Amino acid sequence: MMSQIDAIIDRVVYGIYYDMPELLEKFGGQGRVKCREDNYHHIKHLNSARNLDSDDFFVDYVLWLNNILTARGMKTEHLIDNFKRLENELRASESFEEKEDYLRTLKKGLAELEELTVDSSSYTKR
Repeated sequence: MMSQIDAIIDRVVYGIYYDMPELLEKFGGQGRVKCREDNYHHIKHLNSARNLDSDDFFVDYVLWLNNILTARGMKTEHLIDNFKRLENELRASESFEEKEDYLRTLKKGLAELEELTVDSSSYTKR
């Protein structure tokens, strides 16, 4: 499964930097490396949420990560875009045991982020 995850992450990172070259200008090559690392963390947290049978574990991670990234100059919309790309690549990938659980949990994390873009005080509800 790991080579499948590697390929998914490769496509996500490529798509982000292809569609938003300004990120390369703003964050440089190190930003691309961090984006790749972040996507492995996303998968790791999706897997942990699955193992714990707790979608809230991932949602808490998503909200925490959003606070860290926005403090470093990213926008919530960038994280939403990343997660949507990850969702699309997971959906398009060959089936693997965790796939449907990852998609369900990722959808919940996305919903929380999208709520933040409507009402920036939403993150305090947890």
